[in-house]
Amino acid sequence: MTEHTRQVYYYPNKMGRIVLQAMEEVISHAGLVAVLNLAHLPHRIEMLPPNNLERVFQFDELSQLLTTVQVLYGSRAGCGLALRTGRVCFKYGLREFGPLVGSTEMGFRLLPLEAKLRVGANLLVEVFNKYSDQQVHVEERGDAFLWHIDRCPVCWQRQATEPVCHLAVGVLQEALYWVSGGKYFNVEETHCIAKGDPRCTILIDKQVIE
Repeated sequence: MTEHTRQVYYYPNKMGRIVLQAMEEVISHAGLVAVLNLAHLPHRIEMLPPNNLERVFQFDELSQLLTTVQVLYGSRAGCGLALRTGRVCFKYGLREFGPLVGSTEMGFRLLPLEAKLRVGANLLVEVFNKYSDQQVHVEERGDAFLWHIDRCPVCWQRQATEPVCHLAVGVLQEALYWVSGGKYFNVEETHCIAKGDPRCTILIDKQVIE
């Protein structure tokens, strides 16, 4: 039995709260209620996780939410909704975690674009590795960054034939949009634990999409 199935790992309550609030914004309150009921998480309908850093929100709860979105809305639509939820998660997360890691300071915003991409990626790594049980590291390779998720809550205990970490891709898409001042980049998950890979890897092109 691998680590990905035998252990219990957690996000802080604050991150779980952000995910649920972002999902509600994307699919509406009624949609969120339907997802929570189908995911056997009805207690979350009237009780969001508290806004603190206590690690209580389990990885399998997040994974079950995202699996249920795909079941309820279909694979293609579910993928799009997870991407949009990830983008909203970053906006909420920036408000909550940005001041903790200095990403909203003027010095950061004045860096050249590639330096901002590099520093921004490492700030995100710091947030996840410091405040949650998720484990992430970034590798820089030529004209791309590789965002490696070594312990992934998004696809926790899921099995698939193609990458399923659309929420994580959405978070990175919005992070890049914010860091670059409104530019778009190609962001693609190339490897996923859910389909048997040793880690989830998301490729981020340094080149702006024209």
